[in-house]
Amino acid sequence: MVPNTVIQETEERFQYRTPERTETEEKLKRGSKLLADDPQRVEKRLKRLLRGEFASEAADVIAAPAMSAAGVSVGTEPLALERILNRNNLMSINYLERGLRVARSVARIRIRSAQGRTLGFGTGFMVSPRLLMTNNHVLASRNDAAFSHCEFNFQDDLTGRPIPTSVFELDPDLFFETNIALDFTLVAVKERARAGSGDVSELQFFGWNRLIEEEGKAILGEFLNIIQHPNGEPKQLALRENEFIDLLDNFLHYKTDTAPGSSGSPVLNDQWEIVGLHHSGVPRKDANGRILTRDGSIWKQSMGEHKIDWIANEGIRVSRLVKYIKDLALNDAQRRRLRTDLLEKDPPFLPSRDETLPQTNGHTSAPSSQQAAAAFSSQPTIVDGNAVWTLPLQVSIKLGDAGPAATVAAPTSYDQTNGNGSATTAKASPQTDTVTSKDIDEAIAELERARTRKYYDEPQDRADRDRYYADVPDGLDPAELYQRLSTLLDETHANQPKYKPNKHVYPWVDLQPNKKLRSIYSGIEYDPEEFIREDFRIDQERTARLQEKMLRESAVFGAERIAEELDLLEALLPYNCEHVVPQSWFEKREPMRGDIHHLFACESGCNSFRGNTPYFDFSDFEEAVRDDCGMRISNKFEPTAGKGTVARAVLYFLLRYPGEINRTAQEYEADRIETLLKWHRENGVTTYEKHRNMAIFKIQGNRNPLIDHPEWADQIDFLQGLD
Repeated sequence: MVPNTVIQETEERFQYRTPERTETEEKLKRGSKLLADDPQRVEKRLKRLLRGEFASEAADVIAAPAMSAAGVSVGTEPLALERILNRNNLMSINYLERGLRVARSVARIRIRSAQGRTLGFGTGFMVSPRLLMTNNHVLASRNDAAFSHCEFNFQDDLTGRPIPTSVFELDPDLFFETNIALDFTLVAVKERARAGSGDVSELQFFGWNRLIEEEGKAILGEFLNIIQHPNGEPKQLALRENEFIDLLDNFLHYKTDTAPGSSGSPVLNDQWEIVGLHHSGVPRKDANGRILTRDGSIWKQSMGEHKIDWIANEGIRVSRLVKYIKDLALNDAQRRRLRTDLLEKDPPFLPSRDETLPQTNGHTSAPSSQQAAAAFSSQPTIVDGNAVWTLPLQVSIKLGDAGPAATVAAPTSYDQTNGNGSATTAKASPQTDTVTSKDIDEAIAELERARTRKYYDEPQDRADRDRYYADVPDGLDPAELYQRLSTLLDETHANQPKYKPNKHVYPWVDLQPNKKLRSIYSGIEYDPEEFIREDFRIDQERTARLQEKMLRESAVFGAERIAEELDLLEALLPYNCEHVVPQSWFEKREPMRGDIHHLFACESGCNSFRGNTPYFDFSDFEEAVRDDCGMRISNKFEPTAGKGTVARAVLYFLLRYPGEINRTAQEYEADRIETLLKWHRENGVTTYEKHRNMAIFKIQGNRNPLIDHPEWADQIDFLQGLD
């Protein structure tokens, strides 16, 4: 979150410059960008363009002399510049190709505490082979950087599915410089990714975009581009939507009606040169000075800064950043060498990536360069006067007026799922949220009751267990025992709650003996109320985004389309809950999706890190460098914590749902069952699991036999559960 002091200082600069900005906007309304800026800056811009790819086009333009804002004749060249600057709808297709190459160097920064807890997110970008730039308010100190990391490739492929991210540790001991006034931080990144993260381990693959001190990279009235991870979301591009409207000594202001910036993002011109470092915005306020959202309501911090109605953005001028970095007194030869690389080393040509990533349930995780090229050549969809291409990133390009958009009634609410778990058709009705304050109050009230309830009643649980298995005789062979237990679990599963972890998991079922939640993979503890409120917020955000998309696209949304959109939103905005048997394996159908026996609290970062890969036992796990969540390599994942617990949950699933897990490398082959049994033997049943089992029994009516009778694990033929 941008600190209030940064926002306040930005507001003050914006208000102070109102007369100059108003004059600029009046000049821009009269038509020519050349009349809005200083003649010397216009000349620098023209000279820079004449050295680049537009040189031949500019040289071919023959026209009468034009007059500068000062009334001075500046020859024929400005008309060439005017033509170049106004070619909004004449962009070469390589414009997108080059933009995606630059986007490769942009990463999401996960800000973490010393205990490994995620505190927030920011954006950063490589400016040399080893140095990454972001805001001071994102990484304010060496300690902040030491505990945090950056994630490249946090984005979706052409099918809308997440691709594997490559996670790199920061290296502040090698290089760290920061400045509060210019709100920037420069920090070294380690050369190799964490073991098991993504499919790219070399930092050099992602390239960099050099900082250029020379002026002439943009003039007032031009549209700028921002590559960002807004609110920690997958990478997005705002193309030609931010209009450059004012230039200050150290800052530049740019405004947009669609795409706010994200802290630490690069601001780029149409030649994909860095113009500035985005760091803050100017929020719209009411008469009482309260920040407003885009729908006019009072903004609250829990909504996230992406909900604020920003009326302008502010970035730090790259020329000022370079000057500051050049003037640094560095007494270490290695740090001076890294600075020299930043100032002088041009990025290499980055070839298109041509690869096939590991298959996930029959889908390729990332497109090849040929697939990407095919996407570029496809026709855009016109939405509210904008042309929208579907790429590995969400791209919206402003091409000027395209006539009034058709007005079509769009639905404003929807039912998320029907009885069999598939989406229903949209219904036109007054706009409502799927989650109400009453829902939140009920979940918090349940949590408050949990604080005073007896955590685990062993005598009662033992009596319930004995009655439950009373008709399961001794001496059954492995196949018979499997069939008997499978039937029992099915027949007693009387209540089948829908998937809603903020109601069924966090307030009571998944609490530890100390009444905290503990991530099933990382072992990090969390306040249950934090997870409850965050998942409710995510639920509201999913609803709002779907409604907004319906209205924006003015289309009729049928059941199939809504299901697709919900899948995308769930991938983009996941709950802090893990299905130990991934939802994609059973196509998100109920009752599997909501079966609490295999649902566990898990921060969304670990949830995404594991993806839908099956569990695996790495021989060098203890010695390997790995993420807090565990170790992932290709189609294999071993968690840091919770191995016995997740093993028993998967074994329960095999008993309860025969045939829902495939006998494949993407899910579970026979040897993987042995891994689960090994983890079960090595990690005994805990009081936490007994508490969970008892609580779920009271809700669903069935139990986990591996918790009640651990000795049965070696007597059951679990292979019968595989398809």
